[in-house]
This record gives sequence, C-alpha cells and structure tokens, in this order.
Amino acid sequence: MSGSDDYEVEEPVLADDDPMRAFLPASFGKKTKESNIATQIEQSRRQAPLKPAAAPKPSSNRDSDSDDDSDSDDSDDSEEGDKYPVSHELVLKTHERTITSVSLDPSGSRLLTGSLDCTVRLHDFAAMTPTTLRAFRTVDPWEAKKSAASSDSHPIHHAEFSRLSGSVFLCIGAHPQAKIISRDGDVLTTFVKGDMYLRDMNNTKGHVGEIATGTWHPSDQNLCVTAGSDSTLRIWDINNKRSQKEVIAFKSKAAGSAGRTRMTAVAWGASAQGSTPVLVAAALDGSLVMYSGNGPFTRPAAEIREAHKANTWTGGIDISSDGRMVVTRGGDNLIKLWDTRKFNKPLITTEHASTSDRYPMTNIKYAPNSTSIITGSSSGHLHILNPGNLRPELVTPITPGVPLIVVDWHAKLNQVITGSANAEVHVLYNPEMSNRGAVDVMSKAPKKRHIDDDPSLTTDQTLGLSADSIITPGTSILGKRNGGANKAKDIKRPQVQQITPFMRSQPDEKHVSQNIPLSQMLHEDPREALLKYADIAKKDPRFTGAWKDTQPVTQYADLSDEEDAADGGDKKRVKR
Repeated sequence: MSGSDDYEVEEPVLADDDPMRAFLPASFGKKTKESNIATQIEQSRRQAPLKPAAAPKPSSNRDSDSDDDSDSDDSDDSEEGDKYPVSHELVLKTHERTITSVSLDPSGSRLLTGSLDCTVRLHDFAAMTPTTLRAFRTVDPWEAKKSAASSDSHPIHHAEFSRLSGSVFLCIGAHPQAKIISRDGDVLTTFVKGDMYLRDMNNTKGHVGEIATGTWHPSDQNLCVTAGSDSTLRIWDINNKRSQKEVIAFKSKAAGSAGRTRMTAVAWGASAQGSTPVLVAAALDGSLVMYSGNGPFTRPAAEIREAHKANTWTGGIDISSDGRMVVTRGGDNLIKLWDTRKFNKPLITTEHASTSDRYPMTNIKYAPNSTSIITGSSSGHLHILNPGNLRPELVTPITPGVPLIVVDWHAKLNQVITGSANAEVHVLYNPEMSNRGAVDVMSKAPKKRHIDDDPSLTTDQTLGLSADSIITPGTSILGKRNGGANKAKDIKRPQVQQITPFMRSQPDEKHVSQNIPLSQMLHEDPREALLKYADIAKKDPRFTGAWKDTQPVTQYADLSDEEDAADGGDKKRVKR
C-alpha cells in the first residue's frame, strides 16, 4: 500500500449506449448550473417595433433637399429607438386591479405602486430575481380603521416618494385624510380631517372632502401639498398632523355664487428665476392657477379661466426642470404647453385622446432635464413627445388595447415605469443606457422557486415580518421593533395581543350560539326577560300556589273624618 502500483481500482465497464450511464455521476460534489446573463437580458427585449411616429414635416423652400431627406429617413428610424431606454422591459404583476400610481425613491432602489385594489406595494430591486418578481411589503393604509362592522377601504389615488431623502412617501386615497408612510410600510402620520359644517374653508384644519392628488415641495423634504374636492390646496408640515401649515382657498369665477370647484391636479417645481418655487394647480371648472411657491397665497400670481374645457378632469400637469414651461393634459382630449413667464395663453396645443373619464389619475411627465415629455394613451401606447412642439418622437405599444394610466421617468436609473389598467407595471430599460434597477434584476441568476420563499404564503404581511424572521412564542413584537431598548418600559407595558387566523374568523362565537342553550340571554335586558313570564305566572302559579288559598287578607279600619279629627286633630300633620 506504499505506492499506487500496489493496487488497482476496478471501474465498471459499460457500453457507450448502455442506459445505465444516465444514472452514474460524472463527477463528485455539488453541481451548479450557471445562467447565461446575456441570453437572459436578451429574452427581456421587447418585441414591439421601435419606430418613430409619423409626424408632419415642417415646410421648407428647398425642394431639392426633399430627396435627400427621404433617403435618410430609413436610417434614422433605427437610431430613434436607441435614444430612449425602451428596448427591454421588466413586467411586475403584483396588483389585482388598475395601477393608479408609480414612484421611485431618489436612489432608485425601491419602487412604489398604488392601485384601485386599495393597497400600496413596495418592491426592492436588490431583493428581486428574474423568477421572484414580487413585492416585499403590501400596505393597506386604512387597515387600522377597519372593524368587524365595517371593512371598507379606499382606492389609492396617488403615492409618491419624497424628492430629497426618499425615507417616506405621501399616500392619498379616496378619503379626506392623507397619510405619511415610511419606506418600510409603517404609517407615521395621518393628517387631520376638517370640520365639514364650517363654511369658510380657511377656518378648517384639514380637508372636508375627498383628496384628488398631491405632491412634495421641490427643496423642503418636510412640506407637501394636497388638492381636494373642497376647492382648496393645503400645504402640510409632516411633523404636525393637527393642522395644515397654509390654506389656499380657490374661488372659482365660473362656479356661481358658491365659488367652489374641485381641484384636480397640482405640481410644485422650481421657478424660471430659480429663487422661489412655483405652484400650479388645475380645477374642474377648466381653470389653471399659479401661485408663488413660498407665499403669500392670498391671491394667485396668474390665473387662466378657460385653460381646458369646463367640467372635464385635468389630471395631468407637470413643470419643467428649469421652471419655465408647464404641460397639462386635460379631459377635453388636448395637451397644452404653457410659459410661466407669460401665463395667459398656451404656446402649443395638440390633440391626444384622454382617459380621464374612467381614470382621473392619468398623468403626464417631463423627462429628466426636460428633454422629452412622456404620457400614456387609451390604446396602451407610450408617447414620447418633443418638449418644444409636442410632436410625437416615439410611440411604442406597452399594453395594446389596455389604457396606459401613469408614467414616470427616473433620472438616476434612466428607466421608464408605466402602470396600466390591467394591473401590470412595466419597467422599460436599455442595458447600455440604464443603470441598476431592472438591469441588476435581469443580471442575476434565476432563483429556484420554493413555496417557503414567498412571504405572502408563509407569513402575516400585516405584521411586516420577513420569511426569515424567527418569532419566539410569548415574546412581544413591539419590543423587537424597538431593538430591545427601554426594557423597563416594555415590562410595564401590556403585551400586544397577537391576532391569529383563528381569532380573525371568530368561530367560537358561532359555536356558542349553536351549542350552548340560552346563550342569547346574555344580550337581553333582564327586566324584559322576567316580564315576559308575568302572564304565565298568574295563570299557572307553580311556586306560589302552596299558600294561594290560605293567605290571609289584610283588612284596614275605615275611620270617618270626625273620628280622625277627635283622635289626632291637635297633632300636626306630617308633611309629605
């Protein structure tokens, strides 16, 4: 046994076509199957044609150049699609109903989506793989107000990350109260509701009607504005939920003596001078109003009464990065471009089919550095418009036949996010132009899917627990969230009752009512329960019948008035 020549290892001799070879290992150790990243990214390439939309050519006096221009059109068609990050896509199907809002935090690491299914879902690009495209947290902002008698919730109108830090996001639903929620899904602030019986809206501390939309201050991460159906814009400090910081009561000149109309859209951006921000809002009466972003807000800096057709919902409005231009998309099938320095008439007007009649949250957005304008359409196409003349530079189908509701273009990732009426979120990107985000997701090896990997099937999403969390029975979840600090206070604090699926369905209540006799008497008035046996006791005296006939009858002496006066006339009558 000292050398290798002392013994020989016998190997099985099998023919090349022997079926036993399929069961014999070719090597020892764990086998890994490496994925081809290039092929994986290529599979996410969109099949839709990327061709510029046909637009009328500007008139020119040079007829000889027309032949040269026609020759160069074919070569330009292939180059137009490479200018925009729309060659590949990542599809997220995490909601059940129409997508009403999409937003990315400033770093581009987390994606926020809101829907008509009354939920907000948070996605983390770093935790997703090509086979695990799901949200890590589902939030119902109004779940705390649900009770056994009422389980109503509210559709999400708008949800947006704060522009500077991204640590919180503004959540607006079909409700008079907006909410501030952390990036992990915890409700931090619920703004107060106003007094609906006060006529002067300047005296109320909050909205008295449903909020349509809102946005953040461009430079102050603690300020946000909301637009409501009570004809007001309200500026809030997220550190003070008891009352708004400023009230902008818009008096409509077209609404008659009441002077109220619904505010449908609002945008807060930098001004053309760059010193103070500018606040632009649209109303249901067709008005477009502009305020100085830092106040005072007693009267608007400019107002246009018939910017869009009255009684049509102007849901899309945005301000360019330099603060000079404002673009609006109205319910009258028009897109208009305005100049804030000469805010009296539109510079350019173009026709564009509107979806505001069914989806009032339809928006329009400027691209980073205001190089383009993007919006959706009722046919499911993404329109990329020229910011100077509003002509379509690229029209590409995203969800053909299904309306495209909301769009966004992230500056750092250079990726376009769209939300459609079929509950799909599309993240459009280009591997050569885009950074991180969907590119990182498609560059990962696919993960082998297992039922335990989906936290929605193995954990309670309302408690915000991950699939890897280990909970010791009898411990308080609240103490773990605080990191174990202030243990003395946690001991004195009553333990939080954990809601189990058994307690939610409450089968014990049904069991008691069906199997325990007279259990319904717990909810009866004791006096009424006894009086219903009064007639039976008179007819059939079961317990008092023993002395019914032998009970003596009490007889009182009848005294006349004279006898009464003779016996006790001198005595003073007792006052009763």
